[in-house]
Amino acid sequence: MPRILTYNVHRCLGTDGQLSPSRIADVIAAYEPDVVALQELDVGRLRTGGIDQAHAIAQALGMHVHFHASLKVLEEEYGNAILTHRPSQLMKAEALPGWARKPGLEPRGALWACVQIGGTDVQVINTHLGLRRHERLAQIDALLGPQWLGHPACREPVILVGDLNATPRSRAYRWLTSHLWDAQAQVPLPRPKATFPSRLPMLRIDHAFVSRSVRVLRVETVRTPLARVASDHLPLLVEFQVGQVKGHRPAFAHAQE
Repeated sequence: MPRILTYNVHRCLGTDGQLSPSRIADVIAAYEPDVVALQELDVGRLRTGGIDQAHAIAQALGMHVHFHASLKVLEEEYGNAILTHRPSQLMKAEALPGWARKPGLEPRGALWACVQIGGTDVQVINTHLGLRRHERLAQIDALLGPQWLGHPACREPVILVGDLNATPRSRAYRWLTSHLWDAQAQVPLPRPKATFPSRLPMLRIDHAFVSRSVRVLRVETVRTPLARVASDHLPLLVEFQVGQVKGHRPAFAHAQE
């Protein structure tokens, strides 16, 4: 069954202070995902040795990569990526709105790739939302709008993943779950799978949301000794199956019928 993994890699800086894209790749490789969504990647930044972390990890995994820079300063970039060994096409990669009253906040963005899995085009959106409630709500509003989930091309099946910086009690989370389903709610789990901080995970801020034609078979956080040290977040892995897809309406239009 296909698997998708979402992982905030914290610019490949581990909790031990060591910088290692190869260690991040090793954490991912052990679970053999078909699609990988990464957040907080450095590309060409002096602070991380000028490495293109997105391509380094993709190369180690034998995958191709779609990268979007949320932040650019001269030649230095910082952002998110979707990696896969499946046929794929980048559909959109753009900035998300911030909070008008706080224009100096860190820029945020999202990217959307169409990934062919088992003969079906799966729409995968990866994002990393802001730290402030007001900016997260503006960003969720944009993602639910006509340029992203409401776009005619963003039809079933759809998976939205990423670091939302929002717990299940937040308004941003509740707003998303009024349109898509939380993957963790689709399988019987003894307790919710927290992802942050990696050494002693207490918060559930890394999420996977699915449209109705995606059947979630398994959800787990990767809690290996290597994962606990490679980043300050743990990866979230979702194993799924794609069901019958009918019609061409935007995916989120189906979610609460």
